[in-house]
Amino acid sequence: MYLKRKIDAFLMEWRRSGNRLPLIIRGARQVGKTEAIRHFAEQAYSHLVEVNFVEEPRFKSIIEEGYKPETIVKLMSKMDLSFRFEPGKTLIFFDEVQEFPEITTALKFFKQDGRFDVICSGSLLGIQYKRIESHSVGYKIDYVMRSFDFEEFLWAVGYPESIANDIFARMKSLTPFPKAELDLYSSLYMDYILVGGMPAVVQDFLETKTFEHTLSIQRQILLDYREDIRKYAESLDKSKILAVFNQIAPQLAKENKKFQYSKISPGARSREYFGCVEWILDAGVATICQCLNFPELPLKGNVDEQKFKLYMADTGLLIAMLDDETGDDLRKNNNLGIYKGALYENFVGEALSKSGYDLYYYRRDDGSLEEDFFVRTVDELLPVEVKAGNSVSKSLRNLIASDHYPTIRHGIKFVNGNIGHTDTITTFPYFCAFLLRKYLRNMA
Repeated sequence: MYLKRKIDAFLMEWRRSGNRLPLIIRGARQVGKTEAIRHFAEQAYSHLVEVNFVEEPRFKSIIEEGYKPETIVKLMSKMDLSFRFEPGKTLIFFDEVQEFPEITTALKFFKQDGRFDVICSGSLLGIQYKRIESHSVGYKIDYVMRSFDFEEFLWAVGYPESIANDIFARMKSLTPFPKAELDLYSSLYMDYILVGGMPAVVQDFLETKTFEHTLSIQRQILLDYREDIRKYAESLDKSKILAVFNQIAPQLAKENKKFQYSKISPGARSREYFGCVEWILDAGVATICQCLNFPELPLKGNVDEQKFKLYMADTGLLIAMLDDETGDDLRKNNNLGIYKGALYENFVGEALSKSGYDLYYYRRDDGSLEEDFFVRTVDELLPVEVKAGNSVSKSLRNLIASDHYPTIRHGIKFVNGNIGHTDTITTFPYFCAFLLRKYLRNMA
């Protein structure tokens, strides 16, 4: 059974556009790219011509006589007699393009030819993106696909598309949820945190209605990620990339969650790990939260390159990286234990990132002032605090009250509680985080 994704609407809109460019879909391994493209092709085309360069490396020979579409199509039709090329009704889908980025040189010529639509995809396109960009600059558009966000998870478990509008209506009016509704959404959100957004895990959860196989599927995905590092990290120290990847969860458990190379190996320096963090980010398995030099606008260019936090791009996978006892306690008792701060920050950071925000935080060197995240409107910087309970936010109040931060006049707090509002601080339950961007745009 196909589970509805947000990329579905994007692909249909791309199909309807009159002057569409070839499309490159990027994203981490197993977030559902191939399944979504196949579903789209079934809905919008008479024929799908699919080539997977991992499973069928023989197709790398289709450019031996050049990049003209007529030559490529001719060779492909000879290599697989089931392929049908009907102008205007055929989608050509090149999958696992990280194995053969040279094919993207042909995108320019397919666009100029105009007879066939082309989509390229792959699990590690971020790693090869400089090569891909040089091959196809000006002749393609990009889409980054992530694992399920909370809204897509709600669709998967059976709620209608209007569910997000119902939640947003209460955010917009700052009307608290009735207790039954708050408990329902909070319970669904806890399910989402434990399951995460990887399609294989979500599908199993829907079929079994339990977490029985969740951990084993998630850990297999993590093993696949580690195998990708061993296979594709060509010019870097693979052991160092693996060490950085394996340290994401332990370092988030620290009180000061700044990622420190010295925790990987005593005496380690950032120059020794140059490129390792970037590799993991390009692979789409983690998200970086950069430390601001000072809590003020603009955000870009106002960061300390040596200070950052790393979050997993999927909180379910982060939980799978924890020790067995912690994971079991989470699934059985919803007890977040010593990792609660890390997990709360990770799933709010994940929601913000999936809604289009770059992530920023601030921590004064002496630790006397720190804030989890910052987002902005046109003229205002808003600190975003994530609380394990619903306690008073000292740093948040100090940022708003201080004359040193003139662009900070209001703040957002995500809590284990209900909607609330004062003159300066708006409080939302965690499950509302995926709608924060829409809320701020609506309030502008």
